[in-house]
Amino acid sequence: MPATRQLPTPESEDLIALTRDIAAKELAPRAADAERTGTFPREVFTTLGRAGLLTLPYPEEFGGGAQPYEIYLQVLEEIGAAWASVGVGVSVHALSCFPLFAYGTGEQRARWLPEMLSGERLGAYCLSEAHAGSDPAAMRARARRDGDSYVLNGAKAWTTHGGKADFYTVMARTSDDGARGVSCFHVPADTPGLEFDEPEDKMGLMGSTTATVRLVDARVPAANLIGAEGQGLSIALAGLDAGRLGIAAVATGLSQGALDTAVAYAREREAFGKAIIDHQGLAFVLADMAAAIESARATYLSAARLKDAGRPYGREASIAKLVATDNAMKVTTDAVQVLGGAGYTRDFPVERFMREAKVMQIFEGTNQIQRLVISRHLAR
Repeated sequence: MPATRQLPTPESEDLIALTRDIAAKELAPRAADAERTGTFPREVFTTLGRAGLLTLPYPEEFGGGAQPYEIYLQVLEEIGAAWASVGVGVSVHALSCFPLFAYGTGEQRARWLPEMLSGERLGAYCLSEAHAGSDPAAMRARARRDGDSYVLNGAKAWTTHGGKADFYTVMARTSDDGARGVSCFHVPADTPGLEFDEPEDKMGLMGSTTATVRLVDARVPAANLIGAEGQGLSIALAGLDAGRLGIAAVATGLSQGALDTAVAYAREREAFGKAIIDHQGLAFVLADMAAAIESARATYLSAARLKDAGRPYGREASIAKLVATDNAMKVTTDAVQVLGGAGYTRDFPVERFMREAKVMQIFEGTNQIQRLVISRHLAR
């Protein structure tokens, strides 16, 4: 059954209803085949953009929905419940727009943001490198100033939408001054020297293309620098808190989808003369799954409300990401168990849900990094 939501306005209720309708008609029917074949659903993002769902938290003057994060995340959860790859893609696109919105000049925003927020231009976020994942300050990709341009060289690993996006928000080193030597660039997909490896052959989320992006003397105008030179890492880290909330919401949606599937199966499947949901041992497993989902939802909404109020929320974002993704791994594993042997086959989606949940404990900062962030806040 769909999540019960306490929404603040009729407009937000309409947004959830619209999202559920699109998810039921456009996302859920296509998810299994696309995941099986590794098909990237580019047109889905255009559909979501035209419906006004792609970047809800941005201002109306740039084509955004001017919605609080509390509402945007619940929309994202509904998308994630229908198709996790698309939910992750929406979150990553919103993250790729953040540096330009928060740190770009008026001219940069007017030039690029409207198409980015409409869904006509899909974004990718290039921060990680093969040897610089949890430690982004160790990145080696470089950007050298050459007249009125920057020339970029290096490789950015694990890029969601790599080779499929229309623009790339790229962090690259402009000096050797450690964390203060990284800068942020807007790199259009048609930039000469922008190359892409074959997509990663992943365990899950096959509908979300992930590839290494290579920069080979890729020249971009100096006007494509976002913020000041050396400000890139602080820009990246500012966006990651919001990105972690996005993944928390998607993970909660994935968990809800797993629970819904498990409950439907448990109502129909009989053992010893009655539906298996009426056997206490299994019913308690379902109850624990429901409790885990509600707690995950509560943690991401609590963090979102702090963000909407303009208060610090970094610790709470890490807690939400940690709780929601650890719970998603447990819930999806339990969903497979509820279905028994059927759950281990591809006749039902729960085996896919379980594979998709695993990476959510890894990207946007591993859950070990979340624990480090939380403990550092406690130490202060």
